[in-house]
Amino acid sequence: MNTRITAVGLIATALLSLTACSSSSDDDTKPSAPAYKVVHRDTSGNQRKITVEVTSETRLRAVFDDVIKDADGNAGYFVEINCSTGGTSSVDNRLANGQYAAGNIGAATTGLKDGESKFEPVAGRSCPAKS
Repeated sequence: MNTRITAVGLIATALLSLTACSSSSDDDTKPSAPAYKVVHRDTSGNQRKITVEVTSETRLRAVFDDVIKDADGNAGYFVEINCSTGGTSSVDNRLANGQYAAGNIGAATTGLKDGESKFEPVAGRSCPAKS
């Protein structure tokens, strides 16, 4: 009897460890964000602007997703991703724009549903900027 209980316990433990090792989440399939620098972040108000600088136009969506994951206030977040190495003004440097609605105020401010985001790269831009 004790042998059966021990064997069942060992099998259950083995199955649990196999399940834990083989499980994967959606986070594993998302590309990681390249290096970026937050140069401005509003911390209060219904509309919060976040300005980010990058050195390349690669994986901008991953940068946006990484920036908004910490959006914890009930507000609309407006994210600007700029190239840190070119252009003559912040508009010339702009690589992408994004919005994120956190809570009911965020939804009212952005026009998106709570928890929804919108991301738009700016067509024809490169980083570093090309002449």
